[in-house]
Amino acid sequence: MNEDRLEYLRSKASSLPYKPGVYMMKDKSGKIIYVGKSRALKDRVSQYFHLSSDANIKTIRMVSQVYDFETIICDTEMEALALENVKIKQYNPKYNILLKDAKSYPYIKLTLNEEYPRVSMTRKRALDGAKYFGPYSGTSTVYSVIGTLEDIFGIPKCKFSFPKDIGKVRPCIYKQMGRCVSPCDGSISQADYYSMMECAEEVLRGNIKKAVDTLNEQMLTHAENEKFEEAARCRDGINALKKLREKQKVVGAPNDEYDVIAVYTDDLSTSISVFYIRSGIITDNDSFIYGSYEISSTNSYEFMTPFITELYTRREYIPKEILLSFDYPSEELELATEYINSRAGRKITIRTPQKGDLKKMCEMVYNNAKEQATQYKNKVEEDSKVLVKLAEMLRLEVIPERIEAYDISNLGNEHITAGMVVSENGKLKKSDYRFFKIKNQDEADDYSSMRQVIRRRLEHLSDSDGSFSKMPDLILLDGGMTHVSCVKEVLNEMNISIPVFGMVKDEHHKTRTIVTESEEISIAKEQSVFIFAYKLQEEVHRFTVSKMDSAKRKTLKKSYLENIDGIGAKKAKALMSHFKTLTAIKEASFDELVKVKGISESNANNIIKFLKEYK
Repeated sequence: MNEDRLEYLRSKASSLPYKPGVYMMKDKSGKIIYVGKSRALKDRVSQYFHLSSDANIKTIRMVSQVYDFETIICDTEMEALALENVKIKQYNPKYNILLKDAKSYPYIKLTLNEEYPRVSMTRKRALDGAKYFGPYSGTSTVYSVIGTLEDIFGIPKCKFSFPKDIGKVRPCIYKQMGRCVSPCDGSISQADYYSMMECAEEVLRGNIKKAVDTLNEQMLTHAENEKFEEAARCRDGINALKKLREKQKVVGAPNDEYDVIAVYTDDLSTSISVFYIRSGIITDNDSFIYGSYEISSTNSYEFMTPFITELYTRREYIPKEILLSFDYPSEELELATEYINSRAGRKITIRTPQKGDLKKMCEMVYNNAKEQATQYKNKVEEDSKVLVKLAEMLRLEVIPERIEAYDISNLGNEHITAGMVVSENGKLKKSDYRFFKIKNQDEADDYSSMRQVIRRRLEHLSDSDGSFSKMPDLILLDGGMTHVSCVKEVLNEMNISIPVFGMVKDEHHKTRTIVTESEEISIAKEQSVFIFAYKLQEEVHRFTVSKMDSAKRKTLKKSYLENIDGIGAKKAKALMSHFKTLTAIKEASFDELVKVKGISESNANNIIKFLKEYK
């Protein structure tokens, strides 16, 4: 940032009022790169443009890209906090700390409002009489819990509806394996089945002891009534629950319920760990890791306030207490507490324990965050070494942080497609993958196709936003020297300078070498570079072929229909557009077929007759 621009920003900031509000930092293109809130806009915004030499490197990096800013004045700091959350979601600023994705958290749904309750995963809670447990950090955790319940209690995994299907279907292999109570053949009464699911509810609540006591009572009752098979099932459930209890980490009393949030930060990253304790047991945990370029704050509370409010905006259930591993300024603590209370509709306590078991629990979660940061550091260093070696081998001027790889795929002269995959800082960035349909080309020509794709992609470098606005540091092609030459011609015509290389496979379909227009660069002896290039080449090929196959399947279906007397390309397309699949067309009645635009009664009869032979 030059002195004139800095002086302009200082002057603009000094004219701000001492009122609560939201500020939005913009880069030269006008893109919002950071959103913050303050109780006194003038003081807070001015601080950014009077940074000391020992200021946070992350903040320095953000400020260096600020070209201008705008503010919105609010009546209260609470109003500013709410508006800050809205603006962060709206603009996804580069330097704000954001949750890892925008999807809702998963829950476990237990339909105790039904005669034969079932257990399932869902992302939406509804007022439908069912009971919901969670939320959980991810679907893998949910399915693991559901799988454990199914194994312990023999809950049916099938899609049959009970009692409607009782006696109408044959028991499956899970009955033979002893892993299902088999309500389908009446092996368990409705009362016993419902009681079993109530035990499952207690397990989901973390109250394994109560579930064991209930099963004990049932086992004794069945034994007295000489129902030994049912008694044995209860006994097996009791043993499984005891083993489950032994595996779980107990950290408090049975009534303890709280969340713990810990933060560890260094020059390379910020790591946040969240542990969820229910009934004295760690039931789940969340981890968030952010690179140094993702966060711009001088104090942890500056990014933790919007983080905490966003976390509990997404999580529908909020425990009565939230524990922090770090000291929170009293003003921020009051603000976050007020927001969470309004979200929960009841009193929630947010505090930092100073001693005792809860202090030790915070330290444990902090160590978990620290370990995650260490693993992140090791991975970044490993990826960085590969990129440095790659840069040395290819004689690049800079380390290639963003690499774009391209491949062409076709089916004869039809469905000529291209794929682009992206690697940033050594990691695949699937959100930036792109798929191209080659236009205005009657014959399959890899070189012409590659020229078109590169030109179409680079024409978007001038976009003010989006992944296409980012200039790649390196372009890799799934092809040889001629491919490289073709792409370089396009770059020269567009007056763009980007290193371009081809990736050539050997007879075993392994990346043999990387090529320029005129020479080969062997990477076989440098194992880390070889693996990196091979994985990138395989990924771009997989992505491109998968997209081409999708288009191919649609055409094959249409082409197949064109074998029917009276059905040409236009009518085949109309049929596929209406019914979506060949199976649906085969199952369609005469009346349904003639409803399709262009399909006559004669056509319908021919379709039915022809598809009777379709397998």
